Amino acid sequence: MLWETIKLAVQAIFRNALRSFLTVLGIVIGVAAVIAMVIVGQGSAQQVTSDVEKLGSNVLMVMPGQDAFEGGPGTTDPPFSLADNNAVERELSFVDIAAPIAASRARVVFGNENRRTDIVGTDNRYFAAADWEIERGRVFEPSEIQSGRPVCVLGETVRDSLFGNANPIGETVRIKALSCTVIGHVKSKGASTFGSDQDDFVLMPLKTFQRRIAGNPDVTMMYLSISDRIEAARAQEGLERFLRDLRRIGPREDDDFTVMDMKQIATMLTGITDVLTGLLSAVAAVSLIVGGIGIMNIMLVSVTERTREIGIRLAIGAQARQVMTQFLIEAIVLSLIGGLIGVVLGLALAVLGSNALNVPFTPDIGIVLLAFAFSAAVGVVFGFFPARRAARMDPIEALRRE
Repeated sequence: MLWETIKLAVQAIFRNALRSFLTVLGIVIGVAAVIAMVIVGQGSAQQVTSDVEKLGSNVLMVMPGQDAFEGGPGTTDPPFSLADNNAVERELSFVDIAAPIAASRARVVFGNENRRTDIVGTDNRYFAAADWEIERGRVFEPSEIQSGRPVCVLGETVRDSLFGNANPIGETVRIKALSCTVIGHVKSKGASTFGSDQDDFVLMPLKTFQRRIAGNPDVTMMYLSISDRIEAARAQEGLERFLRDLRRIGPREDDDFTVMDMKQIATMLTGITDVLTGLLSAVAAVSLIVGGIGIMNIMLVSVTERTREIGIRLAIGAQARQVMTQFLIEAIVLSLIGGLIGVVLGLALAVLGSNALNVPFTPDIGIVLLAFAFSAAVGVVFGFFPARRAARMDPIEALRRE
């Protein structure tokens, strides 16, 4: 009996195929949008985590200034020095590597090519702490670090911009008034989800940068690789206590430095991505409600058009619940057809969106099933009122209709 009812419902739907398709269009758009938004959002969150891992695992970054990482004022706070950096590495057992960094932006020139990029003064500890591998050439010699010789290592973006397919090793580039010999370039890490190019930089010995570029002995950041034997939170607490003592900060005084855990950055960015994904998915889900209203509207029209048919069925002995079941199944089948098309379209959009945004495609069977089940629920909810209206018709009044 149920199978016959389903067959009648399907026949009624395909009798007006174009109208049925336009009716379920809201369901299709809603299901497709929700699936695409969630999958792309999950891919973005995964990409954020991957990008943070590229910056180095179990890493703490320290900058002078209480609001340094938020872009707030911190210029009046005393900077770090190379001695501070070395003291952190020497005195704190949980710090495996402490890399000093001083940086600014400047234009790098080679022949007729030039590029404005980040100029970073550091030493060989930075290669290990930030997990940079040499693609060609070498890192700094100890004598170059000690004497401050004008040598540099290029990021892949700078190398490609200035040299193209040519070998840059041994060539001389100009940074401001400094002529710098290229001794190597690092492997590319690609673009980051933060919106910045991770390969857009030039590395040189710290003393070279301080004397020839910055004109001061300041260290603007300490990049710390923390031992896996200790939790990052405990390491951060110990580091903050040590720095307060090192910088002679009183018990009632605020820190004049900022410590940031890379895992905290990943958690923060992933949280933002999740909130945006949820918000966009909620907006997309409104289409499902709109689609449900469309189904209810078209089912009411169908009930009106088939009043005489309903009257005949009731007059020859059909029960009210059978008539109600038929129209309810029609609404559910409409929703399921829309849900099925929406699932296929949503997965296709998710693939296109993931490729366009350069994030992983991470299909989630759970969200697909949830969206499909929700589309069926829409059919039940919005198909109930038209079905009940059909079941409650008076057979005599229905037969009088033309």
